[in-house]
Amino acid sequence: MRRFAILWVGQTASLVGSSLTSFALGVSVFQESGSISAFAFIGLFAVLPRVLLSPISGVLIDRWDRRRAMIFSDAGAGVCTLIFASILLAGRLELWHVYGLTALSSVFGSIQWPAYMAAISSLVPKAKLGRANGLIQLAFAFGEILAPPLAAYLLTRIALSGVILVDCATFLFAIGTLLRIRFPRSESEDQATEHKALLPEILEGIRFILSRRGLAALLAYASASRFFWGMVAALITPMILLFSTTDALGLILAIAGVGMFTGSLVMSVWGGPVPRIRGVLLFEIVSGIAFLLIGARPWVLLIGLGVFVAHTTIAVIDGSNQAIWQAKVPRAIQGRVFSVQQMIVSAASPAAYLLAGYLAESVFEPILLANGTLALSIGRLIGSGPGRGIGLIFVLMGLLKLLIGGLMCANRSVRHVERDLPDEGYTSG
Repeated sequence: MRRFAILWVGQTASLVGSSLTSFALGVSVFQESGSISAFAFIGLFAVLPRVLLSPISGVLIDRWDRRRAMIFSDAGAGVCTLIFASILLAGRLELWHVYGLTALSSVFGSIQWPAYMAAISSLVPKAKLGRANGLIQLAFAFGEILAPPLAAYLLTRIALSGVILVDCATFLFAIGTLLRIRFPRSESEDQATEHKALLPEILEGIRFILSRRGLAALLAYASASRFFWGMVAALITPMILLFSTTDALGLILAIAGVGMFTGSLVMSVWGGPVPRIRGVLLFEIVSGIAFLLIGARPWVLLIGLGVFVAHTTIAVIDGSNQAIWQAKVPRAIQGRVFSVQQMIVSAASPAAYLLAGYLAESVFEPILLANGTLALSIGRLIGSGPGRGIGLIFVLMGLLKLLIGGLMCANRSVRHVERDLPDEGYTSG
């Protein structure tokens, strides 16, 4: 675990640095342009290259040494960030620079995550995969909690260019930690020296998933989960602001961060239940109940409780799910398989962002206004007025999550995925 610990420290620093830049850049673009669309397009350019290039990145990860792939990714993203800072210091930064460099950085990022996930199975014994994935979720929690207030503070002290230079320093630190360690290679990886054409290797990762019904079902579930959380990201802020204050919003977001941190810390110490599929199925049901609480009534404390519980489940669900994949996918093809996984799951986020605004503004908000068509029926249960249409969306998402959780529990290939598939992907040390 020592090598994993060194890797984790470097990647966590890099993630927090990137979160600083992402937050500060978004704030600066919105303040400069005053455009919500201009702000939203930053997120689109950050995700789209990962979705489109993930299959190719996966093949390259399996062909390359994974440590070098991560160094290449960190170095490339660091150079993009340094170019950002250079243009900004020269006073010539324009919106198209932001979009272009964000997209280019995302190209390098399409290599980072699958290589990181594939590296873990070579550094961590099977029994500790849950704890390792919990620590990775903890790193995301650090980014969620630390980045917004720290970036806001730094913006007033060293401006956007200074924040970006801090991000560059974290990339250098991450590369330094990677240079200190070596990733063990399995016999199957050493034998995989002759490469096929690109397309057959991409299809190999897809066929591996489709031929294993349990993993295919888990991938479909993870995509649905990412879609729901994309809706949360798009709708929680307007829902709160439509009936309450910015102080209430700040409180809710802080509670969400604390919930994510708590769940990640518990997962990193506990490692999750055995078998790990219980961590996915049982906590998905808990998450569905939490979504119901978020949408049930326009009460800040009730929403805060739902947000806290929902965010504590993320680390257990995602950590348990990823540990299953790391154990069941042969190390020689993990890059391809994890990249396909990243592509399909990541595609759910922009779909949620595109759909959320239309559903809220054109469908659900109007029907739950004081004179709306559902104000005297469903409105009696969850309330009517501004924000209650979005509340109904949360209630429906909660019911769907409960339904999906029930269907997953009833699916034998999912319930027995750990028993039916051999362990091929972890280190025995």
